Amino acid sequence: MAKPSPDDARAFIKANTSLVRPPHVPEIALHLADEAHEIWRRTEEELQEIGLPPPFWAFAWAGGQGLARYVLDHPETVKGRAVLDFAAGSGLVAIAACKAGAARVRATDTDPFSAAACRLNMAANGVVFDFTAEDLIGTRPPCDVLLAGDVFYDRLLAERLTPWLADLVPDGTLVLVGDPGRAYLPKDRLDRRAVYAVPVTRALEDAEVKRTTVWRFS
Repeated sequence: MAKPSPDDARAFIKANTSLVRPPHVPEIALHLADEAHEIWRRTEEELQEIGLPPPFWAFAWAGGQGLARYVLDHPETVKGRAVLDFAAGSGLVAIAACKAGAARVRATDTDPFSAAACRLNMAANGVVFDFTAEDLIGTRPPCDVLLAGDVFYDRLLAERLTPWLADLVPDGTLVLVGDPGRAYLPKDRLDRRAVYAVPVTRALEDAEVKRTTVWRFS
C-alpha cells in the first residue's frame, strides 16, 4: 500500500469531501463524503490497492454520532479527564470530548487518512487534540476515559478488542462504546447508558435511522 504523505492526504480529503454537520451532533462540523461508493473507489485508487475496508474517516457513523451526543450531553463524563478516542476516524468523538471540557484528548486510528481528517476537523471546530497511528490494542494507554464508536463490526477485531477493553476497567478506566447493533458487540460485558435514534445514510446502512446505544464496559 502506498501510504499518502500528510499533504497528499489533506489534499485528497479536501477534494473529495464537504464540510457538513452530522444530524445528531450539529454542534460539530466534519469533512465528510457525499457518496459512499465513489469515495471508496477513489481511496483504493489513491492507495493503489483494491479491496480496502471502508474509509471510516469519511462518514459520521451511527455509533460515533451516538457516543459524541452522549459526551456533549453529559460533559461530566470527560470534564477535566484524560480521554482516548479509539478508532477515531474523522475525530468526531475526540472533538466532542474537547468541547465537553476534557483536560487532554488523544485520538488513535491506523487508517492512513485519519490523521489528516482529524487535523482538518480540529481546525474546523477550533479544538486541538493529539493523534497517533499506533495500534494500541493490548497496551495500557494513559487515559481516564476510553471512547470507542462503532468498533464491533468485524469478528477478528472484536476478538482482540473485547478482552483488552475489559482488562482496562479494573485499572479504573471508564470505557464507553457507541454501537448501533453491530454483530460482534459483547453485550454480556456491557451496561446500557443511553439510547438514541441516529439519522444515517442508506449508502452505508440498512436504514435511514439507526437505534444506537451507548454502553459502559463493566
